[in-house]
Amino acid sequence: MSQDTATALVDAESVRDTATASKYFDAAFEAEQNGDRLAAIEAYEAAYAADPDNLDTCFRLAYCLDLMGETEEAQHLYEACVNVEKPHLNALINLAVLYEDVGKYAQAERCVRQVLTTEPNHPRARLYIKDIMASKAMVIDDEQEKRDEKHHALLDTPVTDFELSVRTRNALRKMNIRTLGDLLKVTEAELRSFKNFGDASLDEIKAMLAQKGLRLGQSVEQHQEAVKQQVYDQLREQGGDNELLNKSVNELNLSVRARKALALLNTASVGDLCLKTEAELMGVKNFGMTSLVEIKERLHELGLGLRSLDS
Repeated sequence: MSQDTATALVDAESVRDTATASKYFDAAFEAEQNGDRLAAIEAYEAAYAADPDNLDTCFRLAYCLDLMGETEEAQHLYEACVNVEKPHLNALINLAVLYEDVGKYAQAERCVRQVLTTEPNHPRARLYIKDIMASKAMVIDDEQEKRDEKHHALLDTPVTDFELSVRTRNALRKMNIRTLGDLLKVTEAELRSFKNFGDASLDEIKAMLAQKGLRLGQSVEQHQEAVKQQVYDQLREQGGDNELLNKSVNELNLSVRARKALALLNTASVGDLCLKTEAELMGVKNFGMTSLVEIKERLHELGLGLRSLDS
């Protein structure tokens, strides 16, 4: 862009000469129609310098520069076309395309939505909004995939890569715990139950995991939470609401034996109880068929049931 035009862009005191601007605009438009973009740009620049407030001149100059690959100057002019009370709709569309090309999807979306606010059935805007949203989704998916790959690589790190005591290393080897991911699948209680595995080794492992933002039993908790969410969704589809699922099991008026079994399983709410399978309940010491039938009857009265093994 010429020095005169650049000066006109920033000089708020520049004098408008509409007659001169109109003469140069007509010459520029004729050159553009004849395919002489360089001549058109030169004439549009002169017209813009004479009348920088004319949106049509601003847009035509931006458009020609855009076609010539001068995207930075074109973007600046498109932005001047849209930062007014009644923005130029085609400038908004073209600016959105430039934004999308450089990955500025939020800015691109704002431009297109501004067009649709003014003209809801604008064909190009309706088309571009789909492209922009698809591009945004692809970027999000790519970023998530990169994060997942990085996380999986971390979990595959052998525990032998870390400075652990000989006793801790031997204990983990005997428990067939080879990677950080394996450590996330065991709980603190499970480690403590291993012969000769003391507090010093436990603290050592917990500190190592904490440095990586991880903790013992994390994978177990995440799996349980995923299963819980899945079951809760199924229960809601069957008519169970949040108030019912959050209801305390103490309100079910169960026998002492059944209540003790649920306490051992840390089952406090009706929703938690619905997460349990018959096998889990029957695995509790002194929990028999009578207690199982009792619990199933209470849940049936609420229109609910225990989780099946395929959930």
